[in-house]
Amino acid sequence: MASLRALAIALCLGVVALGSAACGNESHPDPKAPNVAASAAEAGGMDALVRAAQQEGALTATALLRHWANYGGLIDGFEKKYGIKVTVDSPDNGSQDEIDDVKRYRGEDQAPDVLQLGDSFAEAAAEEGLLAPYRTATYGQIPANQKDPEARWYNSYGGYVSIGCDAARVKTCPVSFAELLEPEYKGMVALNGINPNFAGSAFAGVYAAALANDGSFDDIQPGIDFFGQLVKVGNRNPGNPVPESIVKGETPISISWDFLNLQHVDALRGQGVDWKVSIPFDGSFSLYYAQAINKDAPHPAAARLWEEYLASPEGQNLRLAGFARPVLMEAMAKDGTLDQNLAAMLPTVEGGTPSFPTPAQLKEARQVVKENWDKAVPPQPESPS
Repeated sequence: MASLRALAIALCLGVVALGSAACGNESHPDPKAPNVAASAAEAGGMDALVRAAQQEGALTATALLRHWANYGGLIDGFEKKYGIKVTVDSPDNGSQDEIDDVKRYRGEDQAPDVLQLGDSFAEAAAEEGLLAPYRTATYGQIPANQKDPEARWYNSYGGYVSIGCDAARVKTCPVSFAELLEPEYKGMVALNGINPNFAGSAFAGVYAAALANDGSFDDIQPGIDFFGQLVKVGNRNPGNPVPESIVKGETPISISWDFLNLQHVDALRGQGVDWKVSIPFDGSFSLYYAQAINKDAPHPAAARLWEEYLASPEGQNLRLAGFARPVLMEAMAKDGTLDQNLAAMLPTVEGGTPSFPTPAQLKEARQVVKENWDKAVPPQPESPS
């Protein structure tokens, strides 16, 4: 026995001398710390990432309303699955507010770990070096035009700009941008997010209005001019069409995402609201929302686990439950993980496969809006998302 043991030790020494680790003392490169890991594999695998996130025990986000694309269901599901407490600061904030918070609270525990941003804002945050590159397990399945090639941001869900209307207060609900200028809608037309310089939802509304008025992905100015015209004819409503203001009758017509307007149909029916939703035929515009990780996230492992959850089939189907269109919808339909019953609830959109502005077009459009919006539309004291 002793000779066999000596032989085994000798063999191990020989293997080690050749540069290999063996004999029950195998060594691997140390996994990267969560704050620099660019994938779950780099963090030591999903199990290791989960353990690290649970040790942190918390996740801080901002600008996530529970009714928005089913963030309520996603937060509840994440907390239940992993036992990690999610705190959402300033849920009414817009995309620019999120970026400002990353800068304002850098190095502090209250800094947001994760961000939800309109694509134009995500591009800006990436250029400023505020975002951590991270590839989720399903990153490769996300269409190329829906993600940053360096994985600093990637879209999670999206929708179409739509017109919502309380038929109990509006005699004839409009179904096009052109109709919104008619005298019968005086003081009624509100834009979700109010200001496109702060909120991705408002930015999309301006883009859709541009397409309805001879604009293009290269020319958003007609959309700005349209809202300026709404002001001139007295039809623009300066409020934010959130559920509370809709119920009070303060914002009877809403230019907003279809996934928000569609939720109002059932959610507000018992409160005297007969909410009708249409996707304007003269300005069909679709865009998605990006997810990103704060480069200096106080809870880096939880931040990465949150992105994995949102990009998983479970998370993507929870988007459908809130009428939002998952970015992985096509891939999930092919591999059988898509909830077909929920998918069937989405409204049919005419016009074929949607097209999207390029990052360069988004950047240019955002600059035009920044320069010209306040000239056409009086600024508001607050700009929630």
